[in-house]
Amino acid sequence: MGQILPPRPVLPLFAVFSIYPEAIDWAKNRIAEKWGEIGLASVPFNFDNTHYYDESMGAGLKKQFFVLNAGADPSDLIDWKILSNDWEEEYAQLAGKPESRPLNIDPGYIELGKLVLASTKDYAHRIYLGRGIYAEITLNFKEGQWVAHHWTFPDYQRDDYHEFFNQARTVLKEIRRRGV
Repeated sequence: MGQILPPRPVLPLFAVFSIYPEAIDWAKNRIAEKWGEIGLASVPFNFDNTHYYDESMGAGLKKQFFVLNAGADPSDLIDWKILSNDWEEEYAQLAGKPESRPLNIDPGYIELGKLVLASTKDYAHRIYLGRGIYAEITLNFKEGQWVAHHWTFPDYQRDDYHEFFNQARTVLKEIRRRGV
C-alpha cells in the first residue's frame, strides 16, 4: 500500500490576455494582492494562434504570463479559477469597454514534470476537481523539453512560451530548495 503524503508545492501560473494593456496590469495587481509577489512575468506575447476570442474580446490580443514567488498547494487551483472568473466579470463591469469579455485570466500551475491549466469546461482529457472546475495536463516536461498533447492549445506549443515555462521551472526549483 502506498503512503499518503501531502503534495509538493507547485508554482502558480496565470495567463492573462486582452487587447488592453491596462486590463493585463489590473489582473496582475489583483493576483499579487491576493496571492503574493509576482516572481516572474513574461513579455506580452502576440496571441494570434486562433481567432476563437475575436468576437468576445477583440482582435490583436496580447497574452502575458505571471508566476508567483512562492509555492502553493495544487488543490488551490479550484479557488484560483473561481476567483479569476469573478475578476473577469468585475473588470468587464468596471472598465466600460465595448467587448463583452475585455479580460481573460487562465490560472494553472507548473510542476517540474507538467503544466496544468484549469477550466470550467469538461472534455475527455480533463479531470473534475470540484465546484465546477476541471484540470488538464496541457504540457509535459520530458528529456529537457516541453511536450504537447493532441489537445494542447496551439499557442502553448510555441517555443517562446516554452522558454518562459523553463524560466518558471527554475523559479520552482529555487522555491523548493528554499522550502518556501
